[in-house]
Amino acid sequence: MILADKIIMLRKRYGWSQEELAEKMQVTRQSVSKWEGAQSIPDLDKILRLSQIFGVSTDYLLKDELEDAEYSDHVEDTYTLRRVTMEEANAFLSIKEFTAKRIALATFLCIISPITLFLLNAARESQALTISEALASGIGLIVLFLLVAVAVAVFITSGSMTSQYEFLEKESFETEYGVSGMVRERQKQYRATYTKYNVIGACLCILSVIPLFIGGLLSEDGLILASMLSITMLLAGVGAMFFINAGINWASMEKLLQEGDYSRKNKQRSPVIGAIATVYWLLVVAAFLAYSFFSNDWQNSWIIWPVAGVLFAALMVICNALDRKER
Repeated sequence: MILADKIIMLRKRYGWSQEELAEKMQVTRQSVSKWEGAQSIPDLDKILRLSQIFGVSTDYLLKDELEDAEYSDHVEDTYTLRRVTMEEANAFLSIKEFTAKRIALATFLCIISPITLFLLNAARESQALTISEALASGIGLIVLFLLVAVAVAVFITSGSMTSQYEFLEKESFETEYGVSGMVRERQKQYRATYTKYNVIGACLCILSVIPLFIGGLLSEDGLILASMLSITMLLAGVGAMFFINAGINWASMEKLLQEGDYSRKNKQRSPVIGAIATVYWLLVVAAFLAYSFFSNDWQNSWIIWPVAGVLFAALMVICNALDRKER
């Protein structure tokens, strides 16, 4: 019996489809189909995985003259998937629904954190307030760091609440009977809300630039421009809240269903991408503060953020393309 026939026989013995075997092997269904059709032969690493998954010896797989396989009592522990119960799935969805609002609010606080700094410096320059530059910048920075500190605290506490479910994002797993059906039903019910929140978020983010344009057309007064910029940031922040709230809830259901960005294949993506994103935004914050302090141009230094956002999107596209190429 040739290898192709043995793979077919063993797969059927375990009751797996080609798709299921492909997921366990971390290959495409087409690869399994070619193996079973004797159109290609798995490399040595894949042979070892097949041996462990099916619980047979590599000799049996490789030697055509060996017709009878000596089965192990169990599959290798390395390939034993964690099973998610209905109780765990419901608890995870409830926690994510709770933390989604908190994370959205924390993001909003980060976005609006520089507003006090902008307004106080603009008011001082337009002589609407008779305070020193040091006092205006000092109060503004204190408010900025307080809001960021609160946001960071929320991020950390929210992360700790869901830390026990990190395996849903990073590992392959199986679900108990009924879990997938329950999640799909909730996803179906949430789809209208998900769409609505994304539409609202997109509209707010697009319309958020209008106050800034209006301020630039109507007046060159620094305080008015700073006020319009503040309104722009508030609208963008509210829009981001809708995006994040909807995105987290939708992603939590995709994690349980192992679909989209959380499919078993996509879970193998390089963790370097996350590290690059973290370092990137830390550098952006450092650049913003350094430029603003040295130039004292707080009214214009905000332009760093939208530029950084566009560059970040381009960076992620490049990173994802390189990651896929390596795989």
